Amino acid sequence: MTQIRQETLTRMKELTELHAVPGFENEVREYLKEKMAPYVDEIIGDNMGSIYGVKKSKKENAPKVLVAAHMDEIGFMVTEMTKEGMLKFTALGGVSSDVWLSQTLQLKTREGRYYNGVVGSIPKHFRTGKETGVSIADMLLDVGAESLDQLKEMGIKIGDTIVPRTDFERLTENRVLAKAWDNRYGCLVGLELLEQLKDKELDVDLYVGANVQEEVGLRGASASVNLIQPDLALVVDCSPANDMKGHIGLSGALGKGVLIRILDRTMILSERMRDYLIDTVEEKEIEHQYFQSPGGTDGGEIHKSLTGIPTAVIGVCARYIHTSKAIYDVRDYLSAKTLLEELVLDLSSEKIEYLKFN
Repeated sequence: MTQIRQETLTRMKELTELHAVPGFENEVREYLKEKMAPYVDEIIGDNMGSIYGVKKSKKENAPKVLVAAHMDEIGFMVTEMTKEGMLKFTALGGVSSDVWLSQTLQLKTREGRYYNGVVGSIPKHFRTGKETGVSIADMLLDVGAESLDQLKEMGIKIGDTIVPRTDFERLTENRVLAKAWDNRYGCLVGLELLEQLKDKELDVDLYVGANVQEEVGLRGASASVNLIQPDLALVVDCSPANDMKGHIGLSGALGKGVLIRILDRTMILSERMRDYLIDTVEEKEIEHQYFQSPGGTDGGEIHKSLTGIPTAVIGVCARYIHTSKAIYDVRDYLSAKTLLEELVLDLSSEKIEYLKFN
């Protein structure tokens, strides 16, 4: 039976149900500030909104290790309000247009009011047979308003943000349905890493937190690197699984463990870092799988920052990411959490110097 704490499941629910699109990550930021505070010496942030909890080593001149998630999720922004009381919107992050018709979305106003609505679709009765795929620019969100005036009375304005309206649900012992596991996984695993290490002394200064605006082009990572100037980085992010018809190549499968991400479109895992990860998972008998991603992570910006930073992605996969619902496996989360903890406990000045090419 999968041993996962109720507290972890509660945090999963809390984090995935927060409303935080790129550039508007405040709900997750405030959650992390509150939850990390008991486990760190201080919390720091940059001018874009990324935040990090700092756990200092007692060793002088200890190297800095960055554990970086991202706070934002894919979503939308209101771009037009029609006289009929409908809302037009644009995407924030990489989304496909074919998955949103008839989906329930949640709008958040500037005053913090929330409204649920449905993306309109043409019923079968009114279809002519000539319809083609609908672009996001042509979609309308129906929040129940009868007019433009009512939208204004509801406090809705152009620029308000929209996310999928999805409740966290544990489907079976191992499988969970939620929105935004990309990348509330990283926020959760970082928080629980700090909790696990609360009473342990480290050979490194540990910086654990989350960046902003990853989903729109890895925009927040550079600012946080300039703030912290880490010697090594471990990026924690969620990637797409493609296993509905079996485990195909290096595409990621639920329940097969933490991802050893050897390649994506933004970063190639270095030879030394690759061997270090493999040696660790084999020695500690951590369930793992090799992974090649068609996307990227904040590691794409971090690894080439400053004079180059040894970087690895400690990831998990989920089905149907960048839609209104994802399904993931809690065993993969536990494998990733174990690997992350083992790495941080093992890292030292000598180990980090070896992982650099100098």
